Amino acid sequence: MKLSLKTYTAYSIGCTVVWAVILAGVASEASKDTVHKFFLLFLGWVIGWLSATIARAVYPPPKSRRPRSVRA
Repeated sequence: MKLSLKTYTAYSIGCTVVWAVILAGVASEASKDTVHKFFLLFLGWVIGWLSATIARAVYPPPKSRRPRSVRA
């Protein structure tokens, strides 16, 4: 089985890991007010990610306008 890293799932996992590192760093070093602001920023990202995930599930990708093979 070949593991492909060029997928939406891999992107989502990568973003989750990066956000976890950012929020852990901010929570350990910043004031409560700054932690609150970063958490709100994270929630905004989650809303955007969730809407993109729903759109990917509901709407199919567009069909190609070009023919797959050109015959001479």
